[in-house]
Amino acid sequence: MGPAIALRLRQHLTLTPQVQQALRLLQMSALEFAQEMEQALAANPFLEENPEAPAPIGSDKLGGVEEVVLPQEPMGGGSAEREQSDWGGVSDAGTSLSEHLREQLRMSRISDRDRALAEMVIDSLDDDGYFKATFEELAALLPQEHDVLPEEFAAALKLVQSLDPAGIAARTLDECLRIQLENLPADTPGREVALALTNHLSLLANREWARLQHAVGCNEQMLHTARALIRSLDPRPGQQFGTNEARYVIPDVIVRKNRDRWVAIINPASLPRLRLNRTYADAVGGRNGSNQSLARHLQEARWLLRSIEQRFATIQRVADAIVARQRGFFEYGEVAMKPLTLKLIAGELGLHESTVCRVTNSKYMATPRGLFEFKHFFSRRLATENGGAASATAVRAVMKELIAAEDPRAPLSDAELARLLAQQGLRVARRTITKYRALMRMPSVDVRRADSRKGL
Repeated sequence: MGPAIALRLRQHLTLTPQVQQALRLLQMSALEFAQEMEQALAANPFLEENPEAPAPIGSDKLGGVEEVVLPQEPMGGGSAEREQSDWGGVSDAGTSLSEHLREQLRMSRISDRDRALAEMVIDSLDDDGYFKATFEELAALLPQEHDVLPEEFAAALKLVQSLDPAGIAARTLDECLRIQLENLPADTPGREVALALTNHLSLLANREWARLQHAVGCNEQMLHTARALIRSLDPRPGQQFGTNEARYVIPDVIVRKNRDRWVAIINPASLPRLRLNRTYADAVGGRNGSNQSLARHLQEARWLLRSIEQRFATIQRVADAIVARQRGFFEYGEVAMKPLTLKLIAGELGLHESTVCRVTNSKYMATPRGLFEFKHFFSRRLATENGGAASATAVRAVMKELIAAEDPRAPLSDAELARLLAQQGLRVARRTITKYRALMRMPSVDVRRADSRKGL
């Protein structure tokens, strides 16, 4: 058969440029949105700065709300199921420890599986570069189908410990110092004695020189040389990477209690300082056959202003729905957090689930209980003994309270935590307890027991 031409009718959905622009603005953080408005103000002659608008982002006082300083977190991010790795604020200028180690891994000839395990070890390091988690905790974070045994992380830990800087990924101070000493040339003065001293750091801290000489088998001069060598080591090898600069977040919404009602209002400081220049718009609109370029710029300015209005209207609607659903949280804290999903809010507001997802991405809510990303208020549902439901956030809050109230000499294991939660009507598997504890960066029962003994 030869080629032929035929006409066919079909229906399909197409995103117009206006809709694409509205979606792009909706998913921006407050800082990204402010930068976008500055660029539009500079590029479009029909837009002008509105002197009556609130102070722009970056000023000292933002419509009565100051910029909020967020501390950096060692594992990047936030609580479970709401990884807050993308703060809507200033990013670090220097190379982070994680980036430095990952770059070395990329240069190593290892399998993809070994690289993935090593990256999990890297992600669990604290700000000082120490590995405080356990292999069981890391294995619990992986789905069962990956079939990863806790023992496999031992080789991954050794691999990370071989990277630069020396002493990284150590589990204890003596291991950190020992790794650094082993990386020194064998003929370094005092190296062998210093290695022996790492097994007696308590005597070294108490300055018990005579007992140290007897325990290590050295004279006073050798001990002095070894002490000087240990003092030259870095007990916190992770601190030399990245910066501890505060990161600033501009809240998109402010939550306040108005009499007996919790209400959400758009932060005036996040509103743009631009408007349509009426003089230019009337001049172009009143001319027949006006310049097509000017007409296009005028149309783009009007589209942008409509998209801005739609952005803040959608944020307001979603914030109102979240506050209405989570009134218990604002009154009593995380233990009163209710299960909530994007689908539920989308159905309630008549929006698409992807639209609600865009609203919750990089948007922050300033509340009397602190600053939270919208995603913080979405937590999966866990069944209770009486047939009700509790949120995962509430379960983690109860876990935190139980661990805080435990006897330091007899800390609670994950199985005991599961039993205590069951007594309160919360059915949670031990594996889930381990996962939540790891995500909250709480040490295992063995680590807590060891820390208690050190404190005695």
